[in-house]
Amino acid sequence: MSLRLKINLIVAALTLVFTATMIALQLRSMRESVHEEVVAANRVAAQLLQRTVWRYAAQGGPAMLAFLQGIGRVRSNDITLLDTQGRELYRSPPATYKAGRDAPAWFSALIAPEPTVQAIDFPDGKLVVRANASRAEVDAWDDVVALALGAGVLLLVVNAAVFWLVGHAVRPFGQIVRALEQMQAGRFDAALPPLAGTEAAAIGAAFNRMVGELQGHIEIERRAVRAELQLSDSRELTRWIDQHVEAERRMIARELHDELGQSVTAMRSMALSIAARMHALDPQAETAARLIADESSRLYDAMHGIIPRLTPLVLDSFGLGEALNDLAERTRRSHGEVQIDLKVDLANAVLSSDASLALYRAAQEGLTNALRHGHARQLRLTVRGRAGEVTLELVDDGDGLPPGGVQQTGRYGLRWLAERVQGLGGDFDIGAAAPRGVRVHVRLPLHAAVELA
Repeated sequence: MSLRLKINLIVAALTLVFTATMIALQLRSMRESVHEEVVAANRVAAQLLQRTVWRYAAQGGPAMLAFLQGIGRVRSNDITLLDTQGRELYRSPPATYKAGRDAPAWFSALIAPEPTVQAIDFPDGKLVVRANASRAEVDAWDDVVALALGAGVLLLVVNAAVFWLVGHAVRPFGQIVRALEQMQAGRFDAALPPLAGTEAAAIGAAFNRMVGELQGHIEIERRAVRAELQLSDSRELTRWIDQHVEAERRMIARELHDELGQSVTAMRSMALSIAARMHALDPQAETAARLIADESSRLYDAMHGIIPRLTPLVLDSFGLGEALNDLAERTRRSHGEVQIDLKVDLANAVLSSDASLALYRAAQEGLTNALRHGHARQLRLTVRGRAGEVTLELVDDGDGLPPGGVQQTGRYGLRWLAERVQGLGGDFDIGAAAPRGVRVHVRLPLHAAVELA
């Protein structure tokens, strides 16, 4: 049901209540008026006749009859002459006022007063004066009919005027509804023109502000989606580049290990063989051969120091735990004064190759920074697998972060490491440790570290 129809029904109901109330009050007034008129007329007629009836009664019945026929009706009263036996000798003629018409019986019962009868006795008979309210009832009925017709016309006029006025007043709300339907259909650029009326204008202005803010939020969401897509593409590109870089490093490391390593080993063997043969024949050639063998040994050791930095071949062969043990042992050998406490507890978690490499690089970068920049002497490296995730924590007792925090370090390795961890859906955090030093924390979720059933 529309608002316009509701308002019309309310106005119609109020008009009907008002009309019914007016008619009820009018009926009450009519009843009192009819009662007063009929009773007063009956009383006056009885008094008039009582004064004159005895004079004509003394002259005999014919004189009384002639008198009554001469006066006819006395206002709203029926006059009946009865003899001593109760026989009717005379009855006053019917009223000529609105002759042939009577009010409905229900209306007469509603407003008619109680019957009033006056009797005048004389020697030859009795004169009965009975109040007759039928003409007053007809008048009252005509007034009620006119009032009802006027009320009906008023009801029609008022409702027609209200219908037109309300339609004119609520027309702006139809525009608002259509604008809302356009928004529901996906048109978020819908706008309302200036609307007539204080309330409609306020609603229209609020609607336009809402549309403006909504468009702003939608644009922000679109930018966020584009940024997210670009970030996702960037992460995918970074991951692709990392994978190719790691593949190139692995290939170079294997080439160094397999080809160059064998060649250096062969050179050392041949140099030692030459030195053994030249021992008695040419001391200078022997010295040169042994010098070549020593340089070959140093080259071999240097090459084996470069290979783990390129790629941890032991990670592919023996897993994260052994690779971290190898990293810690090599760090201890190269830094004799450094103490490294390593704890690896992966429980039943199996890591993907990308996750294992990311955790290994985090430990490698953290150890390098702690020793090179923080001058740490004690380090604690802990790797733990638990429900849904694998965490790595490295804590050192070095000099700590610079005053500006990790943003002021300018170290590409940390930024690269953070992007790699985030690309795997994990978290990377670096901060100050208590009472001194730096704490590096890495967390990788289930899709990077899958728990065994």
